[in-house]
This record gives sequence, structure tokens and C-alpha cells, in this order.
Amino acid sequence: MELEDVLGPRLQRQRPYGFSVEHQILTALRFYAVGCYQGSIAEQWDIVSSQPSVSRCVRVVTNAINDLLLRQWVKFPMTNEERYIAQEKFRTAPQPFNGTIGAIDCTHINIIAPKEHEEAYVNHWGDHSINVQAICDPDLKILNVNARYPGARHDAYIWSNSPIRRIMERRFRNGERNTWLIGDDGYGLEPWLMTPLKNEIPGSPRFRYNDALCSARSCVERLFGVWKAVFRCLSAQRQLMYEPGMSGKIVNACAVLHNMRIAHRINDIEFDDDFIQDVNRENIVIGEDERQYVFQGRATAIRIQENFIARQYGRD
Repeated sequence: MELEDVLGPRLQRQRPYGFSVEHQILTALRFYAVGCYQGSIAEQWDIVSSQPSVSRCVRVVTNAINDLLLRQWVKFPMTNEERYIAQEKFRTAPQPFNGTIGAIDCTHINIIAPKEHEEAYVNHWGDHSINVQAICDPDLKILNVNARYPGARHDAYIWSNSPIRRIMERRFRNGERNTWLIGDDGYGLEPWLMTPLKNEIPGSPRFRYNDALCSARSCVERLFGVWKAVFRCLSAQRQLMYEPGMSGKIVNACAVLHNMRIAHRINDIEFDDDFIQDVNRENIVIGEDERQYVFQGRATAIRIQENFIARQYGRD
């Protein structure tokens, strides 16, 4: 068991309530998968007898996964070779979009109302949440996850403060071209982030660009659907009963486990349209008060976008 091999030494030293390493891991995995009241998990597995003991196991295992496995299993393409491989995945995908190394979007994960700065976590629907940014490839592999922002923060704000954005900008400044992420219209157009155009004429090159981009970026919506179907603690029907910091670590742990499932070809999950619909409701158009987070060199981005459209889809 890979988890036990890696986490074992750390968990063996802590052993909350004297539980074995295997029991700690199984208790945490059951919580991630079911996401219901911790007491019912304890009863079903007959491992522990109290909710606090389950919570302690979840905390210990979650911290261990974040410390020992997160950087190994959730990796953004950094080298030229890694970025070429990422581009090839999108070029040869069923919904191709050349130049792309990742699809980006955010999704809300419900949490209990925090004791501090409670108002910052109230999202557009009046729920308490953290707004989680994720980047994935066409195989739904998570390349980056950022679970540190409260639910009131917009996607564009999170992106503007993202280390990945700084990496993309720095590489562009150093001469990298035709390499970008793809996102929805909740993001502003940047030289390293392609977004849809509005109100284009059907059949035109710009319309075909929109169609290709939206089809290609749908992989991140499918990711959220699969992720929340497998790890029900993240689903809209659940609420993480932890403070924001630990809730974010649980999200990270589920990202690691999701990528492990892909690596080991465990793709037996089925989910219905409700999951995708739940994700789609989160696509909120950027507001005027958030335009400050849009890349200031917009003229450069527009020129890059127009050249790409002409090269790939023809001229009007």
C-alpha cells in the first residue's frame, strides 16, 4: 500500500489514541470518500468509538499527505520538456487547443462558518466556503491546486495573486511564446491565459476559436465533477466541519489521492449531470469592481489572441 509505505513512519510516531497506521489511513480515506458525520464512519468501520478520535485521525493523515506527498503528486509543468508534453496532450486531445498547458477554473467547497473573519467566507449563494483554484490537463490530472482563499474572493482575484500566474508571466517576459492556460470569461485575457470572446458570429473564425476553447476547457469542469463524486467530503451536499486552513489541506489531500487514482488507472467512477450542473453554476462573469485584477497590457494579449485565431481558424 503506497500510502502506508510513505506515511507510515510519520503516523507511527503520532498514533492518535494508539491506532495502527493502517487504521488511521483507512479512517481518513473513509472520511474523504463519504464526507458524512464522522460518528457514522466510526460505527461502520468499528475502528474508533468517538467523533473526536476520527477527527484526530483525519487531521494527522491530512497533514502527513500535505507534507509528504503534495509536491510529488501535484506538479505544474515547469521545464521546457514538461511544458512540451503538456502542450502535446492538449494538441492531441479529443477537444484540442494548441499551445495549452492547462485548463483553469475555481470551485467552491462548503465549510462550517469560521470563528474569525466569518463574512469573508460567505460566497455568492450565501454559503460559507473556500474558493479553490485548480489547473488540470485533458486526462483530468490536477497540475496545481490553491485552496487558501475564502469564498467571497472572486476567481480573478485568486488568479491575480497566484504563484502560477507569476511563473507564466516571468516565462513570457523571458521570451516564451504560444504557451498558455485556458479559462472562462471569469478571467481577463492575458498573453499566457486565453479566454472566450463575446457575441461572435456563428461560423466565423472567432466563433470557431470560442467553440474550440470552450470544448477544451471543459476538462476542468469534468475534473470538478469527478473529484466531488469520488471524494464526497468536497461535494455541494456536504460541509467540511473544520477551520479554513485544515479544510484547504483536506482539499489538497483529495487532489493527491485523485492523481494517484489516475496514475493507477482507477477510473471506475460514474457521476450524473447534477455534478456538472453544480460546477457550472459557479461560472460567474467578472464584475466591474474586479477589473483591477485584469492584466494591464491587454493590447499585447489581444494581438496574441488575434494572431492565434488567424493562424488556427482563418481570417474574417
